[in-house]
Amino acid sequence: MSNISTTSTERLSLLRVLGPGHVWALGVGIVLVGEYMGWNFSVGKGGMIAGLVACWVAGLLYTCVAMIDSEVTSTVAAAGGQYAQAKHIVGPLMAFNVGLFLVMAYTMLEAANAITIGFLLETVAGMQGHEGLNQQPFIILTILALAWLNYRGVLASLSFNFVITAVAFAAIIMLFFSVQFGASAVPLDFSAINTEPLPYGWLGIVAALHFGLWYYLGIEGTCQAAEEVRSPARSLPYGTMAGIMTLLIAATLTWYVCSGLIPWEYLGESGTPLFDAARVTGSTSLMVLLFVGTAFATTASANGCINDASRAWFSMGRDRYLPSWFGAVHPKYRTPYRSIVFLVPIALIFALGAPLDQVITFSILSGLLGYTFMTFNMLMFRKKWPLGTIKRGYVHPWHPLPAIVLLLLCGTTYFAVFLGYGTQLIAMMSFYIIASLWFHFWRYRFVKRGDQFTMPWPRPIGY
Repeated sequence: MSNISTTSTERLSLLRVLGPGHVWALGVGIVLVGEYMGWNFSVGKGGMIAGLVACWVAGLLYTCVAMIDSEVTSTVAAAGGQYAQAKHIVGPLMAFNVGLFLVMAYTMLEAANAITIGFLLETVAGMQGHEGLNQQPFIILTILALAWLNYRGVLASLSFNFVITAVAFAAIIMLFFSVQFGASAVPLDFSAINTEPLPYGWLGIVAALHFGLWYYLGIEGTCQAAEEVRSPARSLPYGTMAGIMTLLIAATLTWYVCSGLIPWEYLGESGTPLFDAARVTGSTSLMVLLFVGTAFATTASANGCINDASRAWFSMGRDRYLPSWFGAVHPKYRTPYRSIVFLVPIALIFALGAPLDQVITFSILSGLLGYTFMTFNMLMFRKKWPLGTIKRGYVHPWHPLPAIVLLLLCGTTYFAVFLGYGTQLIAMMSFYIIASLWFHFWRYRFVKRGDQFTMPWPRPIGY
């Protein structure tokens, strides 16, 4: 059986069928749910002003991420994204860790999306007089249905994402203009900015940065499609940079509408802040619109997360960082079907058994670790292959400033997470250290180092 799997893995490859619109849909589709839930915990940590500062500072962090990713991934066009970058540029131990960060970040985000869908349906059922709706069947159905869609093919999966992501983004724009032009029975009220500008002091701004990342977490997922894009050098930079610009607009509008309609004390604990803002307006049409937007945003995000987590897991299996059984490609649908199926029960365990804020924190910390290593990837990439030595589809400006800014903001965010979730931070770091030791002392013996380098690059400078 293992011989058959290895042969089919070597014979088959992923299909190159995606364009810039699909890349945009993958990146924004994963992240846009952060506008519909999760970001508002930053307001609870530090108040309205702290929430806005966290929104823009996190936006700067992710702009640096998008710029760095666009350059490196337009050159390293392989499934696995940042994992493939680390494999080619730094070394096997970093590659294993980065791959694991990606898998856990996206799987936890998928679980958080499923939890939100269940919570949203329970809330709407309660509004209709049906109290106590059981969320679990809807959580399970969401994860299974989207895993099946990804199993059947990437083109249909991301085309579906493109449509529902566009609808979810349009819902935010329509809510903003509706409120601005008097559709709300409750006027916008920002008086808390004057009465309670920083209820927890300046430290509240730092603490808020933890959940400010949720506005943008996952935009780096565009890199996971590198091996399935028709023209990586063109599509990946266009799709990624368009995605971060879309999210910056959506994040600012979201903070503005929700902070103006909902008292910050309640906003900081809301499970579905944009839907709650629509409820405050008293407009039935806006409530329906934001219900659809929330459902579509969470579905698009969970769908994209399954795509990205499975590609990272598949890539590590193909390179024998994990058992090669995971590196199989479906003979008909040309998808990493074993990786997709394997990650389903992991997502279900967290979706059914962990609180939403802790699942979000697990995802944020995993992503944050990946961004930290990304700075070293970028510095080593430019050092080993300076401009002009290899062809790049995109060259980000002001190097090394974006990498330095990214590293400083990551360090600040670690402190922010420690303020509220110190125990979970230590537990997660312990988990990743144990996984690194497992790879170093056991799994690395199976890695064939010479088979990993698929880029036709010259010998690095100084080597």
